[in-house]
Amino acid sequence: MQNHITEIINNGEDQQSEFKPNFSKELIETVGAFSNSRGGKILVGVNDSGQITGVNANEEIIKDWMNNIKLDTQPQLFPSMNLIDVDNKTVVEISVPEYPLKPVSYKGRYYNRTGASNHLVPLNEIVEMQLNSLNSSFDSFPVSESIDDLLPDVIVSYFREVKNRGRIELSDNNRLNLEKTGFIRKGKISFAALLMFGEHHMGIHIGRFKTPDVIIDDILIKSPLVNAINDAMSFIKKNISVAFEFTNDTRRVEKWQYPLPVIRELLLNAVIHKDYRNPTDIIIKIYDHKIEITNPGSLMGGLTPEDLQTDHYIAVHRNKLLAEAFYLRGDVEKYGTGFIRIREFLRDCPEVTLDVNPQGDFIRTILADKKLTPHDTPQVEKLIAVMLGSMKRDELQNKLELADREYFRKYYLIPALNSGLIEMTIPGKPKSKNQKYRLTDSGKLILEMNRNSG
Repeated sequence: MQNHITEIINNGEDQQSEFKPNFSKELIETVGAFSNSRGGKILVGVNDSGQITGVNANEEIIKDWMNNIKLDTQPQLFPSMNLIDVDNKTVVEISVPEYPLKPVSYKGRYYNRTGASNHLVPLNEIVEMQLNSLNSSFDSFPVSESIDDLLPDVIVSYFREVKNRGRIELSDNNRLNLEKTGFIRKGKISFAALLMFGEHHMGIHIGRFKTPDVIIDDILIKSPLVNAINDAMSFIKKNISVAFEFTNDTRRVEKWQYPLPVIRELLLNAVIHKDYRNPTDIIIKIYDHKIEITNPGSLMGGLTPEDLQTDHYIAVHRNKLLAEAFYLRGDVEKYGTGFIRIREFLRDCPEVTLDVNPQGDFIRTILADKKLTPHDTPQVEKLIAVMLGSMKRDELQNKLELADREYFRKYYLIPALNSGLIEMTIPGKPKSKNQKYRLTDSGKLILEMNRNSG
């Protein structure tokens, strides 16, 4: 058991672990946050630095703690607690499971876990947590339109493609097929059906930019989502570069500036995970050296950009019917694996980088061509943007809201140093506890260029 505690401490605080020197109201807040996310463990008697300080606790005291948690949470929570002796000091391990019916409140407020921090859940996400707990989603709500308002040709074409894919047994009656796939329930069409097969007001606005304030071409796509992905891909392909290479057998092969499967995957991700309660369009900006996709909605289920860099992240679908619809047609190969496939495609394209940047109620995804950028990656761009004078590593991580030290080192710090945009204040002692980082003259120039370009 002691080895188990040591392992948790060595891994540090993260999405599913937190250290507390004593029992406190902040600890109960963390219990609520864990229950609304993926669960987790709290070690009481360990400080923020991972030092075992011990805590004065016994079975009676633990009962008091449990009662305080029960009184301050709704629905009432009863996490398990274990007294563990570590180096003659008492540590209490509190194990909090993910609660099946979310959200859980702490003193009337709702928290979830993102990285190593608790975050207050805004009202719109509270509704989504409730819907997901009931295996429902916003796109399943009925709308006032009827089946007669849907476009028959689009429905016929969609189910023909679904049938060819063979992921579900269909009948020859497309109304029955709409019911079987959840687009019609109790005689009413869902919001997802209107988005997929009808005329709606949700748009994908794509522009080709020469500079941030000079637009060369643009298009606003409001077609049924079944067609919108292809419409968007056609416009994007017209506005990115393509070269031709010859294979050993003299066949001519297209080589696009960005892998087309990656662009398509990002488009699908934006459409499937958009918060459709927000009337703002999906915005796509195409520059010479990058594509920016800005999408209304936040990362669901406590996911972080760091999680998306792994092969075992757990995706939560904001719009379950849309996710199912594109899966049945074969646009999505497997639930929750989009960013895994994107990384696989990008392994063969080292000149292309991807950055996912949550910004409040929006997510901005940037696909960049390093051959044409004056700096290495979007991550480096963000790093130099937050630098003020000389700063320590921990200060930079906090500014960027990054919990994972290795992720920060690998994708932010090392590339910025290698590119010559930042430098150490004590270059002769890289591991000095007093080490700080500052912009070089090149870094200051790039930062100024970025600010001037908006």
